[in-house]
Amino acid sequence: MPSIDWSDYQAFLAIARAGQLAGAARVLGVDPTTVGRRLRRLEASLGTALFEQTRSGQELTEAGESLLSSVEAMASAAGRITEHADGNDGLYGTLRISTSEGFGCWFLARHLPRFQAAHPRLAIDLVASSGFLSPTRREADVAIMLSRPRTGPLVAHKLSDYSLRLYGTRDYLQAHGTPARPADLLEGHGLVGYIPDLIYAPELRYLDEIQPGLKAAIRSPSITAQHGLIASGGGLGVLPCFMADADPRLVAVLPERRIVRSFWFVTHQDIRKLPRVTAFRQWLDETAACMEGILKP
Repeated sequence: MPSIDWSDYQAFLAIARAGQLAGAARVLGVDPTTVGRRLRRLEASLGTALFEQTRSGQELTEAGESLLSSVEAMASAAGRITEHADGNDGLYGTLRISTSEGFGCWFLARHLPRFQAAHPRLAIDLVASSGFLSPTRREADVAIMLSRPRTGPLVAHKLSDYSLRLYGTRDYLQAHGTPARPADLLEGHGLVGYIPDLIYAPELRYLDEIQPGLKAAIRSPSITAQHGLIASGGGLGVLPCFMADADPRLVAVLPERRIVRSFWFVTHQDIRKLPRVTAFRQWLDETAACMEGILKP
């Protein structure tokens, strides 16, 4: 069997992480044709297909999944050797974090620069959106999820609980009245919430926990858009306290009706001991503990 160039393994790893030849090429600083040629050379040397072409990009085959953990370990070892030679103990490479829009934009975005400043050689991809990238498919190194995964080769631990309440503006309450009990919300009040068939996690179905039968009149899959709608007087709506309590335009309505959810730190079992993952987990655990009064007032 012909010898295999390390650059072929690097191409394989970049494709596995990016999910596309073009994305891998950008990471490696070469053109997609070169990445494709290296992949074909590696597959020919190993005698097996490592990816399947899908509509969304490249997905690992069973053989590719088996190879990935070994190549991750090789890349980690190579990085440690380089760091030792350079006399630099800092983290390196890329850490991709997938999280909900609210936690990513309103919590992580405010604290993450401190972590990156402590590790300047580490590039951080913060993917904060309505939905999660999959650690199982290696779309992200870490996912901050709303529930603990029950299947897949994943490890998870609870990061923190967080609180949500119903909020509105003072002007809205002056115009429509302040509800004294949850049943008052059924008449005379406009509600802001999620589009039912676009809710990406069952933990986001919480209007019925305020009062059974509540339905939103203005709806969006984006918690940032919902926040804007509520803060502009468009209605009452449920928001995470760490978002709403920082906005002087908003006041809690029926504050005794507190909803509690949880954030879970999730990663693939094969990379849970990578230095960049363990360092980020420790930092995030410490940050969440310091901010417990904001996350769960």
